[in-house]
Amino acid sequence: MDWSAATWWWVGAGVLVAAELLTGTFYLLMVALGCVAGAIASHLGGGGTAQLITASLVGGGATAGWHGMRAREPRSQPAATNRDVNLDIGQLVQVPAWSADGTARVRYRGADWKARHRGAGAPVTGEHVIVAVEGSELGLEPHR
Repeated sequence: MDWSAATWWWVGAGVLVAAELLTGTFYLLMVALGCVAGAIASHLGGGGTAQLITASLVGGGATAGWHGMRAREPRSQPAATNRDVNLDIGQLVQVPAWSADGTARVRYRGADWKARHRGAGAPVTGEHVIVAVEGSELGLEPHR
């Protein structure tokens, strides 16, 4: 059984897609697009050099384009302050008293938590919003 050049390009694309599924490396899909372009060039009658150039330009261009798109996206917040990671961020708590070191004990979700003042100025009692969770410590700012 003789395989044509197009068949080899399609097998390469399949192997790259399978590798991407195993590793989660999205860039492998961009390189697989290059293999698909090489297969199409082969189907259209292009020689080996034309197939390689087409695959390189499409795969490299897709990879560079994807990298550029990702570089322009805003970075996500750290997990300690990211509402998408920790649903406690944004919840309200009552602070009955502050210690001299800027910490307090607050009742939240039926348990006592250590809280630290994160806002500007001196800490005041009253309603505060959770802005960070670091371990078992809540970061609080006054609620406006």
